[in-house]
Amino acid sequence: MEPVSSSRFASANLEPVERVLGEAVRDGAFPGAVAAAGTTTRDARFLSAGVLGESLPAPAGPDTVYDLASLTKIVSATATAMCLARDGRLEITAPVRRYVPAFRGDGRDDVTVEHLLTHASGLPAWKPLHDSIDPAMPDRERVIAAILATPLESPPGTRAVYSDLGAIVLGECLVMAGGKPLATLAWERVFGPLAMRETLYRPPATWRHRTAPTEVDRSWRRRLVHGEVHDENAFAMGGVSAHAGAFSTARDMARFAAEVIDGRRGRSVLFPREVTRTFTTRRGIVAGSSRALGWDTRSERGSSSGHHFSAGSFGHTGFTGTSIWIDPERELFAVLLSNRVHPTRENRKISAVRVRFHDALIESLEA
Repeated sequence: MEPVSSSRFASANLEPVERVLGEAVRDGAFPGAVAAAGTTTRDARFLSAGVLGESLPAPAGPDTVYDLASLTKIVSATATAMCLARDGRLEITAPVRRYVPAFRGDGRDDVTVEHLLTHASGLPAWKPLHDSIDPAMPDRERVIAAILATPLESPPGTRAVYSDLGAIVLGECLVMAGGKPLATLAWERVFGPLAMRETLYRPPATWRHRTAPTEVDRSWRRRLVHGEVHDENAFAMGGVSAHAGAFSTARDMARFAAEVIDGRRGRSVLFPREVTRTFTTRRGIVAGSSRALGWDTRSERGSSSGHHFSAGSFGHTGFTGTSIWIDPERELFAVLLSNRVHPTRENRKISAVRVRFHDALIESLEA
């Protein structure tokens, strides 16, 4: 399989992809969505459909700000980890206790940074840590303390369980290795150098008119969640975490994805080839796990990347209706941002839309 050239991508008819997005809006999969695809930043193409939300009829577009949800694990945490590993500040095989001394005892001493990145730490998938916190008074330290006291469910390296708690501990490792708060590290190491000026934690109120709202929270915050992180545990931490909290636009996400491709090509100063290939290659720590370092890889049992992305493809999804997939053989990226949780998370139509979106993209390129 050969890389897709910029000229070939620029001339491709992407109307089938637009139709997928339009049909998804009409079917109620989300109020609106924006897609970005390309091989480089220069040839990136943007497609959109629908509006920001029920009470925000402005059309969605490349400058619409979306809650990335778990894409935060990639764009902020994993990318920062790649930079710290590049600079010798973070050792992937080191025990977590080297960076977070309080993470020890009851099997924790054997947990490594690699285990956190591959979701093989033994930590539970999730806990409602926000339940004991008043949403008007976020308490990051209390959340961290609760996670550090959470028992492992299995010995590290024996089971793959997608864990928000593990990602939060990873964030603590990054803070200690980098010597600065996570939001600062992400900006200085990743967002700033890539001119991702519309990617950040806790977006300002002046952005709200172009920020897609998420869920109507009827149980904890008791209001429409708009311009603040949808994930409750991240909100309880003050809006900044390694597992959720970052906001971005399709335009910025295209910059990020193109840089990762350049890293695989050996053309990126930010993400050197060896580091990029190490992080985006399946690790195989747990038999049958599709996890690379931070990234997920295409699963033989079915993937949100559809049916046509190459076997070595890597990506990630986010609970709010976001995703990023990169095909290293075609040197192609595909980003899909939506707010499928608006007005309720019970809407689960996004899974089928993701597959149709990626299939339509590849089929359009190969028509």
